[in-house]
Amino acid sequence: MLKTLLIANRGEIACRVMRTARRMGIRTVAVYSDADARALHVQMADAAVRLGPPPPRESYLNIGAVLDAAKGTGADAIHPGYGFLSENAEFAEACARAGIAFVGPPAGAIRAMGLKDRAKALMARSGVPVVPGYLGDDQSTDHLAAEAAKIGYPVLIKAVAGGGGKGMRKVEAAPDFAAALEGAKREAKSAFNDDKVLLEKYVSRPRHIEVQVFADTHGNAVHLFERDCSLQRRHQKVIEEAPAPGMSEAMRKSIGEAAVKAAKAVNYVGAGTIEFIADASEGLRSDRVWFMEMNTRLQVEHPVTEAITGTDLVEWQLRVASGERLPKMQDDLVIHGRAIEVRLYAEDPDTGFLPSIGKLERFSIPDDKVRVDTGVRECDMVTPFYDPMIAKVIAHADSREATAAKLSDALAHTFVAGVKTNNAFLIRALRHKDFLSGEVDTGFIARHGHDLIPHTAAPADAYRMAAAALTRMAVPKQNDPWAVYDGFRNSGQAAQSFDFLVDGKRKGVALPGIQVRRNAEVQQLANGDVAVMEDGETWLVRPYDPFEAAEAAGDTADRVATPMPGKIIQVLVKPGETVKKGQALAVLEAMKMEHTLAAPSDADVSTVEVQPGDQVPDGTVVVRFKQQEQKAA
Repeated sequence: MLKTLLIANRGEIACRVMRTARRMGIRTVAVYSDADARALHVQMADAAVRLGPPPPRESYLNIGAVLDAAKGTGADAIHPGYGFLSENAEFAEACARAGIAFVGPPAGAIRAMGLKDRAKALMARSGVPVVPGYLGDDQSTDHLAAEAAKIGYPVLIKAVAGGGGKGMRKVEAAPDFAAALEGAKREAKSAFNDDKVLLEKYVSRPRHIEVQVFADTHGNAVHLFERDCSLQRRHQKVIEEAPAPGMSEAMRKSIGEAAVKAAKAVNYVGAGTIEFIADASEGLRSDRVWFMEMNTRLQVEHPVTEAITGTDLVEWQLRVASGERLPKMQDDLVIHGRAIEVRLYAEDPDTGFLPSIGKLERFSIPDDKVRVDTGVRECDMVTPFYDPMIAKVIAHADSREATAAKLSDALAHTFVAGVKTNNAFLIRALRHKDFLSGEVDTGFIARHGHDLIPHTAAPADAYRMAAAALTRMAVPKQNDPWAVYDGFRNSGQAAQSFDFLVDGKRKGVALPGIQVRRNAEVQQLANGDVAVMEDGETWLVRPYDPFEAAEAAGDTADRVATPMPGKIIQVLVKPGETVKKGQALAVLEAMKMEHTLAAPSDADVSTVEVQPGDQVPDGTVVVRFKQQEQKAA
């Protein structure tokens, strides 16, 4: 058995691997960037080694620094987690040369399945059906456009390396192809250092179904059934479940056997996932399921498989890496109940799921009835350098309906303040009638956007609860009576009232002695806002400040600023240019994704304040517009 394990990753997955390693008596080593120096995974480990500055290329993707950390701490194995170096064949080979066990497949399997075009060609030769598309080496824009026309629109452009929606674009029509291709290649180069792409026919009602496979070094390979990961936004998974709704036993057997066949075709070892795309326009049918790609690593959503099979997949990984046989064979594996996982992100559904940066001033998830995998604690920072996932929350029950209810109830009692989250969005999705009936595909969020993201303003009760809480938040300093919001006056008690900023206007809220409800919390944040958290929703209520209001009046109408820290990738306008509402002005790279900054209205550009390559903080002015009166003059 392994003695010392270095986890070449961060956050939630590093903490998850450490829990199993500790239970098995294995010493753990963490690595960290400067941004993660005080992170939870660093605190949990038996030893920790600094890798470098926050950018991944200078820290978590630095193979030499990771290997030096392993050698310096006596690690005899490295677990790569997911993302970063987990599917890097050169890293697996470097571990082997250093005499350190890589907790993952051999480099040959990573190479065979790590590039989507090669993987599809191999599967086609092995008799596994693949999605129609283009997998060739000619990457010129003209040739790719011609191939897209042959396939027929809509098409998907996909980076051949990596995953997580990076370097992926859906293109509806030929005039949009060149711009989409440029963006996909640029994003792929940034994320994976490889800008090669493939093309796929876009399936109109796709279900994303994947099969967990596992193999050892003794020739044994099994599948641990399927997961449905169809509920996605921006091609990134949001809710995952196992087993897949509507899956017959015959189809489960067929797709499982195909997955094992795919793994054996590349002499696979360890944990892997074979991903399929299914055309669900007429329900799940075995003749409408195609191989899409293989992830040669542990998946983010592996806990739902663990829940229904009663296994610890990280333990399986460590045992296989130690040379042991698989703990169970195919006939030993049985499905028990249903499991659903949600990914709680620091992001704002109201702004197209833009990541939210800041301090977790409040963070509490009840874990008595659900599993919570996280890498952060209250008062930790969500930084712009890494994925904004705060936690994974997993429920398991006998039926799908009971599982969804258990999970949504836990989220309703979850309190997060300091950053915006998708928590209320997740609750609405879990309670949606189409989700509960199993009518889920990758277009679910777009189709039900009005139900899932209602864009509702804070209710009157939120302001009343904030007002009630403010009376208790002002703690007297040195028994100073003037610090207490109690409405005292020497001629008798006055009715209390607080002024808040509501839709940019001042609003008085009388305090009738309301008590904060049991399933609610109120907290004043460092910036002065009051967070009212109730039933999974967080309302931000801003006390009225006349000086701030005067300064802000009309202040943002003449500019577009960055919504988060990041790097300016493109500037698309020049001073003096007239732009239309919605026109792209610049492209910002942040949180490993590209974000287009658009004109809020028709306007004339006055100045451009940034250049491509600029690293900018939150709120940086990108473009200023001419004032209307100046334009008229």
